[in-house]
Amino acid sequence: MVEYLKSAPGLAPHSAGDTADTVQIMLARLKEGGEQAVRDYAAKLDGWDGDIVVTPDQVEQASLRVPDPLKAEICYAHDNIRRFAEAQRASAMDFETELRPGLIAGQRQIPLNAAGCYVPGGRYAHIASALMTITTARAAGVPNITACSPPRPGQGVHPAILYAMSLAGADRILAVGGVQGVAAMAFGLFGAPEADILVGPGNQFVAEAKRQLFGPVGIDMFAGPTDSLVIADTTADALTVAWDLVGQAEHGYNSPVWLVLDDADLAAQVLAHIPGCIAELPEPNRSSAQAAWDALGEVILCADREEMAQVADRYAPEHLHVQAVDLDWWRMRLNAYGSLFLGANTTVAFGDKASGPNHVLPTSGAARYTGGLSVHKYLKTVTWQRVEDEALPALARATAAISRAEGMEGHARTADIRLERMHSPIRAVGNG
Repeated sequence: MVEYLKSAPGLAPHSAGDTADTVQIMLARLKEGGEQAVRDYAAKLDGWDGDIVVTPDQVEQASLRVPDPLKAEICYAHDNIRRFAEAQRASAMDFETELRPGLIAGQRQIPLNAAGCYVPGGRYAHIASALMTITTARAAGVPNITACSPPRPGQGVHPAILYAMSLAGADRILAVGGVQGVAAMAFGLFGAPEADILVGPGNQFVAEAKRQLFGPVGIDMFAGPTDSLVIADTTADALTVAWDLVGQAEHGYNSPVWLVLDDADLAAQVLAHIPGCIAELPEPNRSSAQAAWDALGEVILCADREEMAQVADRYAPEHLHVQAVDLDWWRMRLNAYGSLFLGANTTVAFGDKASGPNHVLPTSGAARYTGGLSVHKYLKTVTWQRVEDEALPALARATAAISRAEGMEGHARTADIRLERMHSPIRAVGNG
């Protein structure tokens, strides 16, 4: 029987309609006004009146301001992310198969022509997001990659973000964020081709802009606030678990964290550690973590590991961290998560920043039906087929019969005429 040792009262109600209306108006103005509208919004919302297109020289100058030790760590992370993405690309294969004699079909994996990668840069400088989105697009074979990030007044895009964007392989970089940044990439402004797909995390306005543009433009997913769930058994260390919860809660007031366990004593210890962990954070992280824990944090006591797995599958978290014995059992049993972190050594922050698998992941329960960003999001899996004479009679008969049963006479006749042509003396002579 599941017992909530700490339940979540939830956030105060708010209207998503206000965000949707604001974004709709902005996108209409940006579509009509083009580059000048982007500049106007950049000045109004970000206090930025500098160049939108970041030149190679500006990237180089910014890179000089990034300390060498940090550059080395960014390169380490980039190498892991690139290797993982290249391994994913190798798993996406073209193939050809003969379904029946003379009926040949296959698939191709075709990279998209242009990607728009959004890199948040407001409260936090999301260096890792630049690596995750751009590196993966490059590994997929996308030939045109545009990246954008919000500039800070009087400073521009954070130097480490620019360094990471360049290292990851961005073809062009725009110093613009928010809805206007998303629109600039979608509409093909400032010399960029129109994006075939928009990817990357962002605030509610960025997410809503992607949602409204979806259709003519692809998106990685409609992302909400980040969320994390920790599964722990009696072998877990209470302080480590507490920090793993608090470390994810610092994302923001609306970031849920959940603990699922089968030991009431461990739960009590974790609950006792949480306030102290939060208190150690600097502001604004401390306030964000406290608000998220108070409103959205949950501690759920289960009878056994199967019940714990059932709860985890029901929540379908973005990040799922298992600190329990028999990791292979958990790896094979758990079915709904964005990314899985196995063992006490494997903190979610590793995946967020540097370990290799992508950190752009489904939130708000979307892991029930989709995975996260990968090279597959930048590829079109398309199919082809070819019919030779020996396969034609049976295939045409089946097609005509099914078409007529459906009431689609035109479809049936496209099959009939091929049978007729096959037995035509003129065709036989022509094929001489």
